[in-house]
This record gives sequence, structure tokens and C-alpha cells, in this order.
Amino acid sequence: MKTLLSVLLILILPLRQWSDGDDNVPMNKIQVIGSHNSYKEAIYPTLFKAFQKQNPEAAEKIDYEHIGLSDQLNMGLLNLEIDVYADSKGGKYAHPKGLDWVKDQPPFDPESEMKQPGFKVFHIIDLDFRSHCLTFKDGLKQLKTWSDAHPDHNPIFITLEPKDETPKDPNRTAPEKFTEQTLDELDKNIRDGLGNSLITPDMIRGKYATLESAVLHGNWPKLKAARGKFVFIMDNTKEDRDLYIKGHPSLKGRVLFTNTDPGNPEAAMMIRNNPKDPEIKDLVKKGYIIRTRADSDTEQARTNDKTDFIAACNSGAQIITTDYYLKSTHFKSDYVVNFEEGSKYFRLNPAFNNTLNNGTGK
Repeated sequence: MKTLLSVLLILILPLRQWSDGDDNVPMNKIQVIGSHNSYKEAIYPTLFKAFQKQNPEAAEKIDYEHIGLSDQLNMGLLNLEIDVYADSKGGKYAHPKGLDWVKDQPPFDPESEMKQPGFKVFHIIDLDFRSHCLTFKDGLKQLKTWSDAHPDHNPIFITLEPKDETPKDPNRTAPEKFTEQTLDELDKNIRDGLGNSLITPDMIRGKYATLESAVLHGNWPKLKAARGKFVFIMDNTKEDRDLYIKGHPSLKGRVLFTNTDPGNPEAAMMIRNNPKDPEIKDLVKKGYIIRTRADSDTEQARTNDKTDFIAACNSGAQIITTDYYLKSTHFKSDYVVNFEEGSKYFRLNPAFNNTLNNGTGK
């Protein structure tokens, strides 16, 4: 019986990542680990080798892959990152040029999903195009299916990056530019896909005059209220952010939080990729939610350097992303990121140890 109970606990603990006493902890006073470019499958080996020969430095930076979205959530990761490309007519990215650069590659879209109108999900146009969810709608469906099966999960943060930068190489496919209309459609996709399982800027702003005012007054929901929910933050350019905010002061009626600097009415969640940024600690203490990175471009994994991960933990940033919640299968390295305690990807935020006086004894 004891052995059976131990097995059950191993299966349950990655999904129930809190104790009952933590219910009243606000969601900005936790710290979670998640993945970066979470949808990314590996570039097919022959194409990768051809690119590596052409540009070994750039190839090294993208030499990684992820397991499926549901598999990551099953492990306990609580942040996913999804890149989206607009494709209002459909078919724009249906035949990546990389398929012609190296022949005899397996198909990447056997169901012809890329021919349909709607947002597409992949990393780099024409090169790094294999994905665990080729369409944004499919990605949302995967999230909803997993969430419905685990309704008491902790809030899951989704970093969403609209990508429309024109490639430096004129021979690459030029992406469709985001407009007010496509950004509205992005919101609609998320609402249609996840329905009531969202924490939106309107919910945080409440009766406060601005979203930032609500955040500075600590108006984030408690974990109990945030269970089963998703929170989206836009990893945006200034142009996309301004388009998204236009006509929606304090993000009224919007789904995404935007990466907005302090002092603006929309400031609530921010991206600070450098975990050693000295401003992070102060921003966290003020009430903002910060996303930072433990590693990038495979650099830390190749040298087994956890300096940035330690800095990220100590900064108090609530969301820490990594490409290595599992060891690399592309090169030999022992580098792996987790908290090495209790739940590996969730904990109460040590930045608030002196203020978490909520009856938990922590």
C-alpha cells in the first residue's frame, strides 16, 4: 500500500504544486519556471547541417528543441512561450523555402493546416518551421484540453510574441504585418479558445483608475482564485504595443498584458531578459510581474553555467524561462534548470519571505 501511495504522489505532485495553506498568496508572490519558444521542434538534421555549414554561429544558437506542450505542463512547467505569425489569407508559410534548400525532408504539415487562414506558430521563417502546434488555434486547443483535465492547476503564464519583422535576407519570405485588425483577431482567438479560463487586465484593474494603479495596490488575485486560469503577456515591439493599446487605455477590453514600462497606465507585467538587471527586484517589490530568462542561445547549457539562473531566482522575477528543463539531447551537457526543492517549477517567491504573513507559516 505504501508503495502504491508513493507512486500516486509522484503522479499528482507535478500538477498540485501548492499546499492548502498557500491559497491566499497573491499570484504576484510566487515564482515559476517555464519554457522559451515552447512549441519548437528540432530543425530536420540535413537542413540543420546545411545551415550550420553556412552560418555555424547562428546555427549553434537555435540547436535545441522541446517536448510537446501538454508534456511540459505535465512536468509542472508554468510558463509557455508562443510565437505567432499573421496569415489572414492562409498559405503564406505553407511551403517553407528550407524544404527546397535540402531535398528529401519529411513533410512538416501532413494535414495541410498551414493552408488555412489564421495565425501560425513557428520560430524562424523558411528555416526553423517545425512546431508542436502549427496553428495558434491548435495550440489553444491543446492548452484547453490539458486545463480541462487538470482544473485545479496553478495559473499558467503564456508569453505571446507577434512576429512580423522583415528578414535581413531578401530571399526569405516576408511576413504579414500586424495591424489593429489582426491584433483584434488575436484577442478573439484567445477568448474563443480559452473562454472563462483567462485572467485579463480588466480583472486586475477592477475599480482602480488605471491598470498600473491596481498593480501598485496589489490587486492581483490569490492563488485560490487563479487556479485553472491562463495569463497572457505580449512580448512586443513598441509599434505592436502601441497598436494594441490604441483605443484601449489601461488595456480595457483587451486579453493580453503588454510589456510596458513603469509610469504608464498599462504597466503591469514586464519582460526583463537580463536576470542581472538591478531594476527587477524593485519592480517586483512594487507589485509588477516580471519575466526573465535563465539561459539563451544555448550558451549557458554548453558551458553548464547556472549564474544567470541563480541571478534570476535571486531577482524575485516571478517567471523564469529556460530551454533546459530537461538536459540537451543535441550536445553533451549536465545543465538543467529547476528549483531542486519540493515542486521543481513552482515555489513561493523568496523576495516576499518577510511579507507572506497569511497564516501559512512561511
